[in-house]
Amino acid sequence: MIENRLAEIGAIACDVAWGAADVLRAYYRGEGDLNVQDKTGDPVTAADLAANHYILEQLQAQLPDEPFGYLSEETYDLVKMEAKPEDWVWIIDPLDGTRDFIEKTGEYAIHLALTYQGRPQIGIVVIPETEKLYFAVKGQGTTVEGRDRHRTPIRPSTHSRIEDLVLVASRSHRNVRMDKMLERIPFGDRQFVGSVGCKISTILEQRTDVYISLSGKSAPKDWDFAAPELILTEAGGQFTSFTGAELRYNQGDVNQWGGLMASNGPCHRELYTLASQLLVEIDAELAQEG
Repeated sequence: MIENRLAEIGAIACDVAWGAADVLRAYYRGEGDLNVQDKTGDPVTAADLAANHYILEQLQAQLPDEPFGYLSEETYDLVKMEAKPEDWVWIIDPLDGTRDFIEKTGEYAIHLALTYQGRPQIGIVVIPETEKLYFAVKGQGTTVEGRDRHRTPIRPSTHSRIEDLVLVASRSHRNVRMDKMLERIPFGDRQFVGSVGCKISTILEQRTDVYISLSGKSAPKDWDFAAPELILTEAGGQFTSFTGAELRYNQGDVNQWGGLMASNGPCHRELYTLASQLLVEIDAELAQEG
């Protein structure tokens, strides 16, 4: 039974994730032509494809007898939008933060999540340039490890007043609605970071406390959130929609539409309630402006 082997499967996946990090770091240091191309408005590089090939090849080779489905950013058909039929599905982002990778900010990550019927059971986020891997199994907490593979439990801050919270937001994926919302929530400070995995790691490392996603004409995808969600929630944080609903994955449409919030936890409901109210006001104002 797969559910009885999650720790074992997770250990194998961590090895694969570290190997993929080596693939990306080689490209990051110029050992190969990135061959940057446009993919539906977003860049894709030879590094994305090489890491994707490595992850899929290694998981399938090391777990050959398991009935897994594989949903990866680089192979998913965004036109057909078909859910994988398997109960257990790997959701993979071989390079989250491709723009940051190209611009060499260091803020890129690898996301691996094993989901069961749409909910994550294993979550792995590797940030190659910090040489840290965040690992969670459902019900077993979250750890962080370095190259020595020594694991340490990790938890977000306990800040419980909005005025004390530090927001982490996207450096490039923001729109007018998001900027207006961020202006009206009285956070203590703001930081701007690439890659969702990198953003969530700052919450785990207690450098920030809140991350907000607000879709516009496009939306983040399953592979952006599945692994980061689990490493945060297993550490004690929360990750929901603005209504408090849990996220669902592998539902056919991989877009995660609407308002989504990740936080350290203590004032999560207060925050998403406020954000939801502000969004109604902002949308009414923008409609009046034409």
